[in-house]
Amino acid sequence: MWSNTRMVVLAAMSASLYAAILIPFKVIPLIPGITELRPANAVPVVCSFLFGPAAAWGAAIGNMIGDTFGGLGPGDVFGFLGNVLYGLAPYRIWRALGGGRPVPESPGDWVRFALAVTGASAACALVVGWGLNLLGFVPFSVLGNVAFANNLFAAGLLAPLVLRVLHPRVERALLLYEDVDPHPGPGRARAVAGLALFALAVVGGHVVGNLVSTGAWMPPWAWASGSPTRAPEVGLGVAPFVLLALVGMALLG
Repeated sequence: MWSNTRMVVLAAMSASLYAAILIPFKVIPLIPGITELRPANAVPVVCSFLFGPAAAWGAAIGNMIGDTFGGLGPGDVFGFLGNVLYGLAPYRIWRALGGGRPVPESPGDWVRFALAVTGASAACALVVGWGLNLLGFVPFSVLGNVAFANNLFAAGLLAPLVLRVLHPRVERALLLYEDVDPHPGPGRARAVAGLALFALAVVGGHVVGNLVSTGAWMPPWAWASGSPTRAPEVGLGVAPFVLLALVGMALLG
């Protein structure tokens, strides 16, 4: 997308909007020093449905800008990657499930919309929860679940309302992704494979992350380190699911 000037501008616009709404809510922490109340989490989802991959880069860069107001650290690398998925997954899942105007009207539209938003929210939380537990900062069972709920609440509640207002205007301005930088979606077989892998990754990753971080189960591909944070166990236990999520998302491209 970096060879398309309009896509770069849309990415910058998405980043600035996301950061501008993130920063004021830094004063309402949910996990001090880690995450806060984030109604801005609706922005990457809205921009994803409108601008495609420009929203992925906008979400990652905007989140990084917002994090500078709370102090940057090694965990922000995982925040960057998680927000790339958060801005990329909604439109790719929606397109793989049939596409059309992302303004839900029928029950089927609402189901597809819910799947897209839930998948994106879970993927972002999976990467962030895994990464910060790997670094020994916060257990996956805490951050993974808080981040998922935070994402899902903001995007599920606000994104449909905002899209109903913005989508017609962006469509008339010919700034939708399919107008700016059209690319055909994946074939049926590839879309099914990508959706299946992605669903397995986010569901399995959250289940395994919660079980391992609480000490309820140890996957056979990891080992008990005796660390109080269980960082090695979570790192190895959840890593295959993070990789599967990335492969699934790539297949949906």
